[in-house]
Amino acid sequence: MVRTARTGIALLSCLFFLVCAGCSSPGGTVPQESRYTRYNLHYISQKGNNVASYANFTDYEGHDFLPYNTKVEVKKWKRGYEITAVDSGMVILFDYSSKNMDGMIGSDYLDLILSASPVSYSDLTPEDEQGIRQGKPIVGMTKQGIMIALGYPAKHRTPSLDDNTWAYWRGRIGEPKLVNFDGSGKVVSITN
Repeated sequence: MVRTARTGIALLSCLFFLVCAGCSSPGGTVPQESRYTRYNLHYISQKGNNVASYANFTDYEGHDFLPYNTKVEVKKWKRGYEITAVDSGMVILFDYSSKNMDGMIGSDYLDLILSASPVSYSDLTPEDEQGIRQGKPIVGMTKQGIMIALGYPAKHRTPSLDDNTWAYWRGRIGEPKLVNFDGSGKVVSITN
């Protein structure tokens, strides 16, 4: 009887561990001090919440974005991060999946999209500036301009920034928008 109880407890402990290990957690640490967005942070309003994603929501009807250089504070959230714009107090629930980012832990991803100090970009073309302001891809923009305007592309569809096609999701479902570059890194077409 004691042996059966121990076996049951051991099985329950293993089950508990497996359930906890399977819970979605972005991993890593969260910055304790304020940060600045390196890129526009696109989000959609859904069921009373502002929701963003590592996959970006760049063309969802009614979507909006925080412009780059917005001062933010970050906390962990059950499926990623809670990002709060310091000046406005707007909260964005940021969904993060390390599986779709080639195993990158969440804290490393935050380092890619956030900066400890305001960012400054040089060599932006007029097309870059227009696209960044509008949060849209425009033919003639550079890769740097696209990244600032739309965010860091999800690695499971854009494994390398050297690729000449970057994928950005419009929303939670459907096919991504494809931004196609020529050999010099300028946008030549956008596939909706």
